[in-house]
Amino acid sequence: MADPLTCTASDLLPLLGGAANATAAATFVCSRFDAVSAKLSDATYAIDNTYLLFSAYLVFSMQLGFAMLCAGSVRAKNTMNIMLTNVLDAAAGGLSYYLFGYAFAFGGPSNGFIGKHFFGLKEFPSPSADYSFFLYQWSFAIAAAGITSGSIAERTQFVAYLIYSSFLTGFVYPIVSHWFWSGDGWAGAAKSGGNLLFDSGVIDFAGSGVVHMVGGIAGLWGALIEGPRIGRFDRTGRSVALRGHSASLVVLGSFLLWFGWYGFNPGSFLTILRSYGTRGAYYGQWSAVGRTAVTTTLAGSTAALTTLFGKRILVGHWNVIDVCNGLLGGFAAITSGCAVVEPWAAIICGFVAAWVLIGFNKLAEKLKYDDPLEAAQLHGGCGAWGVLFTGLFAKKAYVNEVYPGRPDRPYGLFMGGGGKLLAAQIIQILVIVGWVTATMAPLFLALHKLKLLRVSSEDEMAGMDMTRHGGMAYIYHDEDENSNLPQFKMNRIEPRDTPTGEHYSQPNGV
Repeated sequence: MADPLTCTASDLLPLLGGAANATAAATFVCSRFDAVSAKLSDATYAIDNTYLLFSAYLVFSMQLGFAMLCAGSVRAKNTMNIMLTNVLDAAAGGLSYYLFGYAFAFGGPSNGFIGKHFFGLKEFPSPSADYSFFLYQWSFAIAAAGITSGSIAERTQFVAYLIYSSFLTGFVYPIVSHWFWSGDGWAGAAKSGGNLLFDSGVIDFAGSGVVHMVGGIAGLWGALIEGPRIGRFDRTGRSVALRGHSASLVVLGSFLLWFGWYGFNPGSFLTILRSYGTRGAYYGQWSAVGRTAVTTTLAGSTAALTTLFGKRILVGHWNVIDVCNGLLGGFAAITSGCAVVEPWAAIICGFVAAWVLIGFNKLAEKLKYDDPLEAAQLHGGCGAWGVLFTGLFAKKAYVNEVYPGRPDRPYGLFMGGGGKLLAAQIIQILVIVGWVTATMAPLFLALHKLKLLRVSSEDEMAGMDMTRHGGMAYIYHDEDENSNLPQFKMNRIEPRDTPTGEHYSQPNGV
């Protein structure tokens, strides 16, 4: 927010000269001036909080996108199960983030590792944050949990979802967000005091590392410990397609996520009513918000088109599922540097992200790694590329606008800013992989040892909707035998031959 306007009678007295009642007149003018200043200050707070709340609503709408995407990417017999896990991510994450998560992430003043105030939002709001900020950060936390649920879909017990979701949103994710986003964090670019990591700090503006890598690496360990779904690889080790049941839901989910990303990336400015004072009255934070929406759009669009033509060359087909995955991979990659790069650089980001996703998918198949939604490859792999991309293409002027106060801060290597920012970005990738591995891998391993992680082979083959949730998601015929309505029955049509090529891999992407 801009500095408040001030006025004192002593400032005005020299201008009023020796007029009668000059002191009273000066006092009256200043009181009116102070009233106007207070109103402007109130309006600034209201506008910024409204902007942040609207952004939080957009990010929360991504949960609907996750739900549709996950539902379309699994087989029909597991639709209710995966939909319930998406509801659980939001509900369990809401309580755990309220009780512990927010405090661990933003409970300053604290140390560089973990926050220690505002448990259960005690003594909240504060001068540093209001309820809109809590809501916005909660919507990010449950997004990370939603990513992980895609990796372990179609074979995981319900109680395991409840445990990991609460642990991830209440502890693992908040610690990472404290490191890189809190004013007290040891590696953040917005660190309020002390020396920055490599004189730069990590620039992860909206969370390619903090959100996407955390969710993707957690999903990676869950899927590795659980093992592939039954039938995903045959006895000879060849890949077998276990395709999701609805491309329509995948496309719907992808568009909903695209819509929500405009709250995810531009909304991470947190405020909008701020002038930079560099190019005139027309240019300010509102301009940077618009530019961030443009870079987000260009990266996703480029990744989608690159995937379309890339997979056409590789496998000879135009596949809408692959295009949706590529689109989301581009979004995950640009999320780190969306506010500090030029639009043309976002096109490069999206182009490379598409090939990163294609490459990791090929590697996963060779290693017999089964991730029904490609969550680890998409969010972990493309997220890591996005972190590196920021260290290469961050522009000096934009970095100084978004992170003011240190005019000599390093910026992108390819933009002439040296290698310090890139070094900080590499440190972020390493510590996120290490932290998530050290916390989530033992959790999944403990659940596996306690037989709380994977369902039985009988339940998995029959489908968890019937065995765990009381019935199928889709009613194929009227169950009321006495109904006078016409009876309908839907039969699933299977292809005669199911190719095992990459084009026919199951619809994926969270």
